[in-house]
Amino acid sequence: MASTLHSAVSSLIKPRDSYSASPRTGFIVFSQVRFSGYRPVRCSVQLSWPEQDAVVLEAKQGIERVHSIGADAPNKDGYKRGVPVFVMLPLDTVSMDGSLSRSRAMTASLVALKSAGVEGVMVDVWWGLVEKDGPLKYNWEGYEELVRLAEKVGLKLQVVMSFHQCGGNVGDSCSIPLPPWVLEEMRENPDLVYTDRSGRRNPEYISLGCDSLPVLRGRTPIQVYSDYMKSFRDNFREYLGNVIVEIQVGMGPCGELRYPSYPEANGTWRFPGIGEFQCYDKYMRASLAAAAEANGKKEWGLGGPHDSGSYNQHPEETGFFRREGTWNSEYGKFFLEWYSGMLLEHGEKILTEAERVFQGTGTRLSGKVAGIHWHYKTRSHAAELTAGYYNTRNRDGYISIAKMFGRHGVIFNFTCMEMRDWEQQEAANSSPEGLVRQVKMATKAAKVELAGENALERYDGEAYSQVLAANRNEAGCRLSAFTYLRMNKRLFEADNWRNLVEFVRCMSEGSEQPRLPECDRTGTELYVGHIKQMEVAKTR
Repeated sequence: MASTLHSAVSSLIKPRDSYSASPRTGFIVFSQVRFSGYRPVRCSVQLSWPEQDAVVLEAKQGIERVHSIGADAPNKDGYKRGVPVFVMLPLDTVSMDGSLSRSRAMTASLVALKSAGVEGVMVDVWWGLVEKDGPLKYNWEGYEELVRLAEKVGLKLQVVMSFHQCGGNVGDSCSIPLPPWVLEEMRENPDLVYTDRSGRRNPEYISLGCDSLPVLRGRTPIQVYSDYMKSFRDNFREYLGNVIVEIQVGMGPCGELRYPSYPEANGTWRFPGIGEFQCYDKYMRASLAAAAEANGKKEWGLGGPHDSGSYNQHPEETGFFRREGTWNSEYGKFFLEWYSGMLLEHGEKILTEAERVFQGTGTRLSGKVAGIHWHYKTRSHAAELTAGYYNTRNRDGYISIAKMFGRHGVIFNFTCMEMRDWEQQEAANSSPEGLVRQVKMATKAAKVELAGENALERYDGEAYSQVLAANRNEAGCRLSAFTYLRMNKRLFEADNWRNLVEFVRCMSEGSEQPRLPECDRTGTELYVGHIKQMEVAKTR
């Protein structure tokens, strides 16, 4: 299985060197490379992406770099003017047996990313892989190999503490369940997982209702997460702050601080459905009942809203979310305060532990918030409410999250930066641009750094241009970093790769252009065939 990898690999060769290769052996063929100042030279590289037999590109010592990373160049005030770009690695970067997948192809890919000016890569460190052999039995071997490789290539790492399962959501290309011993506990006690009104259980993530209860063989979920992070810190201490520059703390499904209100598995939810409240396991019900009784309204604690509809309905089809619905009643406000408050408390608990574990290591912490942009134009913002974000037309639901992140020095990572309003279907009442503006204002008010991601795999110039537009300096609201989703074979196709390289340049140089420039899109072609032996014949 092969694809075409197009790369600016100018950091691997000397300027104006010319290389040729025998067509029989598939050796490297280099043609003359031209410089263009800070602009990356447009070269293309063809590499195979096989499952077992892969290409390795090795950088040679003393080689002159062709292009600089603009983010490293300070402006006249002494501050870095650009935004570092990271690229997400494949979900199955570490295999089920705990080893680094396709290590030789990974090496070639990382070298290509480095040559393009990318700052680093992001990787999910799956709880279901590392602690699968039993409580407190950790296997970090595959991730250790990746960290050493990133250090050798010269890339930084953003590491995600992924306490959720992989599979069943947008973009999930493989299945990595929670640790087997955790699944066994779930089978014995189904209320450990989130549950909707009809009793449907969701095993993506442990219900926050039991955060402080010793339900995992004598440990609470928060203790389990903390022990996991401590083990990571102790195993990777020498890399923290230099190679590993950021720890993104998973706090829910997809690693995001939210409820699993819109699960795609088995066709449960389809865009742009409003989703459903996830508060029907016995622990969440007990918490709701206690809150209602404390409020003097015991009847409010019998369950969630009875008229909130089902996953694939629209707001106006429900009594709770419609324009003048009960979401804005005394009961609605009580329920939504409790529901969103439980999510905030969950984030507070995990981030408190993460801050304690990684304090003094030189590594930054971040947390991810989902970009739920559908039905944003309605009064109730139904899809946000079911996910746990109490954000309506007359209430800002993101400022409280930003302030909570700020208390722990956590970067606010937000998705859907690449989306435009006009791209969305009319029935969705969507406004990703309006949502991004609101989040930028909330993080600015809370004095919290904002980083961004694209929500869906996009390779076109329009998507990159929208990220550049979202990064415009609106009274100090620039992004602190951007992480591109995701590295795969399509990214390395000719046009896609050129778009990425130009995007990285624009971000690193602090460009505020709303569109990627059409200039500098052509250059000398550099072809590297499917190499089985690294033998280079140099011709003058």
